[in-house]
Amino acid sequence: MRPTMALIVLLAVWGLGGVAASLWPPAIPPWQLFGSALLLLSIADLAMLVRRPTPDVVRSMADAWPIGIARPVSLHIDGGAKAQHVEVFDLHPPGWRVDGLPRALRLAPGTVARVDYTLQPDMRGPAQFEGVQLRLRSPLGLWRQRREAGTPRQVRVFPNFAPLTRFALLSADRASRLVGAHIKRRRGEGTDFHQMREYRVGDSLRQIDWKASSRARKLISREYQDEKNQQLVVVLDTGRRMLAQDGALSHFDQALDAALVVSYLALRQGDAVGLLATGGERRWMAPQRGLAAIDTLLRVSHDLQPQPVATDYLAAATELSRRQRRRGLLMLVTNLRDEDIDDVLAAVRMLQKRHLVVVASLRERALDEVLDADVHDHDDAVRAGATARYLAQRKAAHDALRNHRIGVLDVTGDELPAALVQRYLAIKRDGLL
Repeated sequence: MRPTMALIVLLAVWGLGGVAASLWPPAIPPWQLFGSALLLLSIADLAMLVRRPTPDVVRSMADAWPIGIARPVSLHIDGGAKAQHVEVFDLHPPGWRVDGLPRALRLAPGTVARVDYTLQPDMRGPAQFEGVQLRLRSPLGLWRQRREAGTPRQVRVFPNFAPLTRFALLSADRASRLVGAHIKRRRGEGTDFHQMREYRVGDSLRQIDWKASSRARKLISREYQDEKNQQLVVVLDTGRRMLAQDGALSHFDQALDAALVVSYLALRQGDAVGLLATGGERRWMAPQRGLAAIDTLLRVSHDLQPQPVATDYLAAATELSRRQRRRGLLMLVTNLRDEDIDDVLAAVRMLQKRHLVVVASLRERALDEVLDADVHDHDDAVRAGATARYLAQRKAAHDALRNHRIGVLDVTGDELPAALVQRYLAIKRDGLL
């Protein structure tokens, strides 16, 4: 319970009147009368505010939130039997970016007011909404009282699944192009027989089925498609390397978002998708087929967080070799440094005996910005030189992997989804699995 500015001003006026009455005694009776009236009015106003019921509030929002994406929330506030002025603030999870609160409004009798605002979560995992905080104003406007209405509610923050909702309405090829992956497909060629059809201009001679053409007395071509029911396992580093921040999201959040994109498109292609998180927190999801697997992947990974610990790549390779017996495509997403190359190379060579391995090494966007910036003084020159040396050492580590026929992607977090999808589709197209 707090006095409003109106009551504070009236008390200040009454106090100044007391100073004047002390200097001019005839003003004492009016001053006392004013003080008594102000006291009675403030007590009566306070009593009316205390007896006033707390408005009912119902919160309307989604149970699942994508990280980094603003989503709407609606508060429905019952005005009750009498008009009143309130200030509204929702007790949302701390740290989330809010737009549209606090809000002051007048509740008309017998109506339900609606307050719309947006929230943007900044961390994955479970999040708790407490009640809705209301600040009521007394009928005479002399007091304000803070109350809590509504009920607590828990939601879950997932990786950014917003792109997947757009992909659902598109074909796999169009969705791949939307991500930024551009693969030139060879019409009618693949590894699995699909169908017989009439010859089209542009078909290669090896596609023609001469026996079928002889029977039909016209040219018949065999059409192939990319092999299905293969397996893709995304290996996510949850160690200290993935704590690097690029803009609003960490490297790990960007890697997880990209893993969802390539997994969804792989499921659309008829392949099975699995996940291994290793380094800090550890999770395993065995490869599954069907678009329902994306829901399983979201549930398994939504609360994963990178930890400030070193990643043991050899231990991860040993675990993956034990769990994943069938040959598949393994995509390791990490932030590779030159001091890690020996362990990474040994781990990948172990996996190469059975699987096809691709290493996606995330690069901080700030490194590119330093090299692109103009050099004005000695500090700028030292910074640019140190960055160039670091990138050269990083490139040497990548070249060491490429020398052992290991695919390496050196990309920023923004480029990662397109790079993973493009490499996956290229491997499918070339029949490397």
